[in-house]
Amino acid sequence: MKLLNVKEVTKQYPKFLLDKVSFSLDEGYIMGFIGSNGAGKTTTLKAIMNLIMHDGSVEIFGQNFIDNEHEIKQKMGFMLGDTEFYKKRKIKTITEVVKRFYSNWDEPVYKELLNRFALDPEKMIDELSKGMKIKYNLTLALSHHAKLIILDEPTSGLDPVARDGLLELFQELVEDGLTSVLFSTHITSDLEKCADYITFINEGKIVESTSMVDLMESYRLVNGSAKELNEVKRNLIAHKTNSFGFTGLMKTEFVSKYANLNSVEPSLDDIMIYYAKAGR
Repeated sequence: MKLLNVKEVTKQYPKFLLDKVSFSLDEGYIMGFIGSNGAGKTTTLKAIMNLIMHDGSVEIFGQNFIDNEHEIKQKMGFMLGDTEFYKKRKIKTITEVVKRFYSNWDEPVYKELLNRFALDPEKMIDELSKGMKIKYNLTLALSHHAKLIILDEPTSGLDPVARDGLLELFQELVEDGLTSVLFSTHITSDLEKCADYITFINEGKIVESTSMVDLMESYRLVNGSAKELNEVKRNLIAHKTNSFGFTGLMKTEFVSKYANLNSVEPSLDDIMIYYAKAGR
């Protein structure tokens, strides 16, 4: 079953176009949403959650989101990276307000997450570090048995140990085969640890939305001499020159045409960097 189905979502700003964004996420998987700053990740997530006006449609749990927003949000967890609470209020006070919106709020789960993230409910919001604020936002997002969890940069500001623990939590959440997680991030090493699928957006357009395995098999990082560059340039997404020749990103299907090229599997960072370079 498709928990999330985004169809040609479009949003026009004076200097940016989110252009017919489409992708879907089945139940039981983790999807990483990647792209450089300004590529359209947060705009897409805001459009999905109906926080901005947009064209196109979003279906969640098989229902049109706009028509069934209240019902659907009961089964969703959502966190935007820039969410702020009243700074002079205690965690427990904020929670008492938030929990009223969810009919399936689970107090034992909430307390378990507080303990897991070492959050003191007596602390005020302005006493929390950036990382602790993120953990509190996540605690609220996960305390009502959400089946679809959408998070914007959830690991930003966390130290490596805390990030690793969070990724383990994501993997635990999808083990039931019914829950899915979509999260945007610029820390691609996190995705290499846990993501089943990757959706890659560049300059407001979806470049790829596929499994991690298929994505990595679709591209190769190639290098060769300056002389060879002229021969292969037409099939390069982008390239960089150096004293030894060049290094560039190429679709795997083209590599076999050039017997003398050296090629290796790129990282997610490599794919993002060369696509960004191609747009300059």
